[in-house]
Amino acid sequence: QVQLAESGGGLVQTGGSLRLSCVISGNRFNGMGWFRQALGKQREFVAGINSVGETRYSDSVKDRFTISNDAAKNTVNLQINSLKPEDTAIYYCGVDRNNILSLMRYGSDYWGQGTQVTVSS
Repeated sequence: QVQLAESGGGLVQTGGSLRLSCVISGNRFNGMGWFRQALGKQREFVAGINSVGETRYSDSVKDRFTISNDAAKNTVNLQINSLKPEDTAIYYCGVDRNNILSLMRYGSDYWGQGTQVTVSS
């Protein structure tokens, strides 16, 4: 049974940083990443990484967010810097058995509960 467990969210001031982590259990995936959903908006892709370390970012977060994975622990992390109020959302870990592009296009095969990130102005 596949489970995704996100952690690391919190309340920070504008310009602050957080590090989100997602533990993936039950299987390994070629595409892993993060999505976010702000109140009243659709869930959107934020960042992705594949099994060989290639990455993709949405234009709104590149240069501020860095995704990484620890294959030994089967975890995917998201370092988020220079936070803005518009980054406020629930952040979800996502996985795809194929690749990052499939993850971006079709969304995750599984979802966790998410972790709340709130940025105060």
